[in-house]
Amino acid sequence: MLDLKRTDSSNQNFQKLVQELDADLKIRDGEDHEFFAQFNKIDKINYVIVAYEEGEAVGCGAIKKYSDEIIEIKRMYVVPHKRSQGIASRILKELELWAKELYFKKCILETGKKQPEAIGLYIKNNYITIPNFGQYEKVDNSVCFEKTI
Repeated sequence: MLDLKRTDSSNQNFQKLVQELDADLKIRDGEDHEFFAQFNKIDKINYVIVAYEEGEAVGCGAIKKYSDEIIEIKRMYVVPHKRSQGIASRILKELELWAKELYFKKCILETGKKQPEAIGLYIKNNYITIPNFGQYEKVDNSVCFEKTI
């Protein structure tokens, strides 16, 4: 059974999962990795979900305030041997619920074009493509999404 725990970025399991995520992204992003990495610091994220299955941390995600009404989805990851089991969708739905509880109205996010699994996840969960926002505005390898919650 999947157990979703609300925590923050001080959670050691979250930090370990993010290290695995960053290692994967370094390979996928190639020479663009340093650009993206600067926006993925986790030292001050107050809203983190860690998914546990039989005591093992198998996935994570986070939300971070973007504006008064908008929250940004960050650091979504599921360990490779647990993918395609609906864990990422469960984490995403829990993040959306938490964002609603915090009175946010919309979720936005950026992912890379070299991450087709992530793109598929967001489309499956009713996110729509939007023009690239903020620091990703002129980045060809980025794709941005939003969802009203």
